[in-house]
Amino acid sequence: MRLFNKDLRLQDVTLMYLTVLATLVVILVASYQVDPAASPSRGGSTPTSTSTPVQLPYHMPLDPRGHLHLSWNISYPLQELYLEVRCSEMKHGLVLGMSDRGELTNADLVVLWDDGHQSFFGDAWSDSQGHVSLDSQQDYQLMDTRQTPEGFSLLFKRPFSTCDPRDYIIEEGTVHLIYGVLDQPIRSLQQLNLSQIETGVQRALLLRPDTPPPSLPRDVQTLEVRTPDVTIPTQETTYWCHIFQLPPNMPKNHIVMYESVVTPGNEAIVHHMEVFECSPEMSTVPQYSGSCDSKMKPASLNYCRHVLAAWAMGAKSFYYPTDAGLPLGGPASSRFLRLEVHYHNPLLISGRKDNSGVRLYHTPSLRRYDAGIMELGLVYTPVMAIPPREQNFHLTGFCTSKCTQTALPPGGINIFASQLHTHLAGRGVRTVLVRGGREVKVVQEDKHFSTHYQCVCPQQGDVLLTKCTYNTEDRSQPTVGGFGIMEEMCVNYVHYYPRTQLELCKSNIDPGYLQKYFSFINRFQGGDACSCGQTSVTDQFSSLSWDSFSGEVLNSLYNTAPISMACNQSSAKLFPGDWERQELPVVTSQLQRPRYPCEGGKLPSQSSEPTVVIRWSAG
Repeated sequence: MRLFNKDLRLQDVTLMYLTVLATLVVILVASYQVDPAASPSRGGSTPTSTSTPVQLPYHMPLDPRGHLHLSWNISYPLQELYLEVRCSEMKHGLVLGMSDRGELTNADLVVLWDDGHQSFFGDAWSDSQGHVSLDSQQDYQLMDTRQTPEGFSLLFKRPFSTCDPRDYIIEEGTVHLIYGVLDQPIRSLQQLNLSQIETGVQRALLLRPDTPPPSLPRDVQTLEVRTPDVTIPTQETTYWCHIFQLPPNMPKNHIVMYESVVTPGNEAIVHHMEVFECSPEMSTVPQYSGSCDSKMKPASLNYCRHVLAAWAMGAKSFYYPTDAGLPLGGPASSRFLRLEVHYHNPLLISGRKDNSGVRLYHTPSLRRYDAGIMELGLVYTPVMAIPPREQNFHLTGFCTSKCTQTALPPGGINIFASQLHTHLAGRGVRTVLVRGGREVKVVQEDKHFSTHYQCVCPQQGDVLLTKCTYNTEDRSQPTVGGFGIMEEMCVNYVHYYPRTQLELCKSNIDPGYLQKYFSFINRFQGGDACSCGQTSVTDQFSSLSWDSFSGEVLNSLYNTAPISMACNQSSAKLFPGDWERQELPVVTSQLQRPRYPCEGGKLPSQSSEPTVVIRWSAG
């Protein structure tokens, strides 16, 4: 492989020297093609390559136009993530990165760029102003580049955690991906500022359970719940609601699997979808297909809230355990379903038709157990609020030992999946199983260190604790709990079997103790004691003068005051018992996260030499 010639100028030598110091991967010429004769080398002169192609089962578009596409796979034994970015029309490079909330600042980046003569690949980071610099520890390893009829593709890998303080830790839960394209060459990476190029944000669940899917029964049937050829509105965000009616006299079946059905061409616009079952007590539901926020939406649709299926961009098919299925049809179920589709159309594309939805796989051969969905977290009530200008404010909902002792069967239940949910101020959710005052298992966490999904099996007398974290730094008024998008929720829909009558196990602070808080803060701030019977809780929160003291006192109140429990049956009625002014469950021991390989004292070997690839042409 030829690396030098006698005609090199001083400028070229200097560039090569700086490149070696930065441990860049160097790719010569703009063809972005790999020498197929190159042998694999971890730190030598070629990208890591293999004759066996890397399987990349997960896919999603990055940009709304669909010009950038991401595929990936996971190696849990090696604690590594394999990613491929495909660009339909490569110009002068691209950027892919990760940051806490999709910010362009303080981001972990991998960058491909050219200076008009050569092309470079490297691990980088952005500072608080968006300026990009090379990382002194190069943890992204180039595996392959190629040009195909579909466009240019770049394959690389990286450990989940590198112990580099400038690198993002790849965990289970939501990962905010940032992407950008370079339309012009740049002489050096230090000239790049992310605020000056075309960028965007996409969200993905990069880490997935690696259990193989079970086989489907031979008598499985399908039912598609889809929108009726909707014209996607010309606005950035739309939630579309559509009422679907099951076939008449449909007997009880079990849903054993479901998957998305996205209209071709709309993969970058259909963001997520959910199917809800309406209340079985409703004999009829008005036919409606329109915006979920429209004033024309019938109020009765608010009673279609029992989750049957949920899908988000990048997700694969959802399978139930082989001995359980979710009931569909029959006398105990509703004949009406509500499909909700979230369209994300930031380019304001007009005239686009869509009939996306969810395909349910169901069988009349009932399995051993009915699966159920239980709602954990906080009751939708304004008594649970987040003060304004808070960076990290925590609220916790409890499913107490008294409720599980009352409602769960003697053998307990098996939780096999869950769906976390907050509104716009939510930054994280964690549900944990507590037994005897000790955390024993994490049900799900948005920033989660477990690499394999484990069976979570609550028993009678256990506690399920759901803790949500919020950020209201951009808000001047308190954010109260409720159904509105500017209000907040703290919810975990857990999928479990065998199904019980426990539909909802949530809590909120005792309202009487909250009124004591309002009286205390009002007197402290020199005002009158609150007129508790005349003013709504929302208005009382809004009337306070918010500062660090009022926020800290509210936080302390939420962590110490008694709670009211919503230990509800499927009929929406409380289980028998006294559920008011219950003491907070006590947690004496918390789980410690497992250590990453790089935290064991031995870092993976690092290459100090650049990778140089000559241009390859067929023949």
